[in-house]
Amino acid sequence: MVRKKGSLILCGAFLFVAWNALLLLFLWGRPPIGRFGEVGGAEPGGREEWGAGRAGRGGGADLAGEVIRLAEEVESELETQKHLLKQIQSHRSLWERRKGKEVGKREMVAVKEEERDAVVKGRNQNGAENAQQVIAKGSQTSQGPPPPPPAPVHEAQAGVAGEEPAGTASEGRPVAAATPPAAVIPILVIACDRVTVRRSLDKLIQYRPSAEQHPIIVSQDCGHADTARVIGSYGGQVTHLRQPDTADIRVRPEHRKFQGYYKIARHYRWALNQVFRVLAYDSVVIVEDDLEVAPDFFEYFRALYPILRSDPTLWCVSAWNDNGRDGLVDVGKPGLLYRTDFFPGLGWMLLSGLWAELEPKWPAAFWDDWMRQPDQRRDRSCVRPEVSRTITFGRKGVSLGQFFDQYLRYIRLNTEFVPFGRLDLSYLVRERYNERLEREVYGAPLVRVEELQQSGVLRGEGPFRVQYSSRDSFKVLARNLGVMDDLKSGVPRAGYRGVVSFLSRGRRVYLAPPPGWSHYDTSWS
Repeated sequence: MVRKKGSLILCGAFLFVAWNALLLLFLWGRPPIGRFGEVGGAEPGGREEWGAGRAGRGGGADLAGEVIRLAEEVESELETQKHLLKQIQSHRSLWERRKGKEVGKREMVAVKEEERDAVVKGRNQNGAENAQQVIAKGSQTSQGPPPPPPAPVHEAQAGVAGEEPAGTASEGRPVAAATPPAAVIPILVIACDRVTVRRSLDKLIQYRPSAEQHPIIVSQDCGHADTARVIGSYGGQVTHLRQPDTADIRVRPEHRKFQGYYKIARHYRWALNQVFRVLAYDSVVIVEDDLEVAPDFFEYFRALYPILRSDPTLWCVSAWNDNGRDGLVDVGKPGLLYRTDFFPGLGWMLLSGLWAELEPKWPAAFWDDWMRQPDQRRDRSCVRPEVSRTITFGRKGVSLGQFFDQYLRYIRLNTEFVPFGRLDLSYLVRERYNERLEREVYGAPLVRVEELQQSGVLRGEGPFRVQYSSRDSFKVLARNLGVMDDLKSGVPRAGYRGVVSFLSRGRRVYLAPPPGWSHYDTSWS
């Protein structure tokens, strides 16, 4: 129908042009008005030219009348043609609108067909995977255990007591990855004057599964030339940004020794604005130039990306466990994940919506402690692992190695790949997580530190609960058990609802407040 309308319009336009051409030829070659044979016309060979032959008989008046009449006829004809042009234009616009609607319908149908094909393809793939699992299970029963796969699925238990494996759904079958393949999660490397940034970049490039899904952006402050040359040596493998403002910041005299913290806060603000406002990414994972990542670093963040997007009670995902040193973590369960009310940092993911909330009030210094304040946290939590997916190798920095020699150098980095994308991580939903926390923690036997430290006193592998009731009692118990004893805005490191989970002499221990906990006391900082 649309093609037929278009053909009619084109024919109408052609007839219009042809009619005008014929009309002009007719008027141009038209003989003088009057009796034929009276005088010669305007043709060659006549006795007189048209105007001269009639001058002597009052022809001037007749000629003027004829010109006026001819002008009126031309004007009338032009009005008719104008009307025809308007009709053609109206038909043309109608045709274009109908054509646009039909093209839109065809595109919509094509999109629906592609979505339907993708769903069918996904179902077929899931069916094929399930079939392969059934075949593998049958082969294992009849022929003995198969050889281990290159990346084995470890028992990843729920984040409170490890009762329910996180690697399977309730039916006992692997759960498909929730992250859409097209999700782009860039990595932002905050750099300054460490040429050892090469160690961080080498591991990131080695482990990332896709340059398109995980572009690496290095934002450099300080203007350090040697560090800039190291970053530039990676060419197109990374995007090198340079923070333009490297000048000192005016601070109070008593804060001159903290100049570095002010510059870091300024750099973070500038770099995150580049990622979210200039490059227009939806999310980002931030690491610093002295962090080394684990083999499943990217898998970890990709699997938790949709959970962070869908759960408003979460505001970040961190690769770091503040109590992640050897002896305090269960290295046999690298898939174990927790909720925590303490902002860990040191390799963490946030979304653009959170940055839009934080950027207008971003602090001048000490940005990480500022993030831990109630006004920013707003009762939201982060996800953190049992075994860290980052370690720090930068002893020298603005903190002058404050915790590195005592603690940070002993953090355990995960070395085995956990396919988080195939695990059921729904136990991290707050309501379900809190219910299990209450059951596991406050259902555990209450013991004293002395009982934990003396062999043969306690029977079983736990879990056990050690209870604190004040700031001072928490600090004493934490020091005796070997976990971090500081609190920020009343929140203990790695704590959730006041509970800190760790291993002590190979047994699960919960350092917990009394039952009925309701809120943190900010005066405990």
